Amino acid sequence: MKEHLPPWMADWIDVAAPVGQVLLILVVAWLVARVSSRLIRETTARYELPPQLAIGARRLLRFVVYGAAFLLILERIGVSATVLWTAFTGFAAVGAVAFFAAWSVLSNIFCTILILVTRPFRLYDYIELLENGEKPGLRGRIVDIRLVYSVLQETGGEGEGTTLQVPNNLFFQRTIRRWRGVPPPSPAPNLDLPAPAKRDLLELPEA
Repeated sequence: MKEHLPPWMADWIDVAAPVGQVLLILVVAWLVARVSSRLIRETTARYELPPQLAIGARRLLRFVVYGAAFLLILERIGVSATVLWTAFTGFAAVGAVAFFAAWSVLSNIFCTILILVTRPFRLYDYIELLENGEKPGLRGRIVDIRLVYSVLQETGGEGEGTTLQVPNNLFFQRTIRRWRGVPPPSPAPNLDLPAPAKRDLLELPEA
């Protein structure tokens, strides 16, 4: 077919064909991810599965779909399988060394699995991490449970409305207070003043 086309058009076809294939791969990957995410959401709602399971499944699915699309794109633009395998094994080796060197990361991932299995709290629950017995600590609403940390939206106090990224292994080192509904307001701070100081405050004349 190229023999019957002008030279300038043949050159454009050589460039446009890989670009069209890359765009097609991206569109197909996006459609597969969208349809699969919708199926996961509908299945979770129908069978009343935990929201954490749906979130984890969607993230894993996106990673697999877009990872496969990235490899196909590299193959379309002329990167050989040998180069891809060499790059992958090198990256995996470096990642494995860094991964196992950071033992706290392993601890957080293992604690994430324990949270999803034992379910000491659920998504959108209100919790409080007590530092020591009844001493108040971090308090808020769980808005996301991720692989290494959970996102806690603070409620009450000066930090209301802000979010904290709490490592998941911290939930197994502290006592957790949990509410099903909206928690009561935080207690007012107790000013441990000596008795004479309290008496002086009570006897101050009104302005």
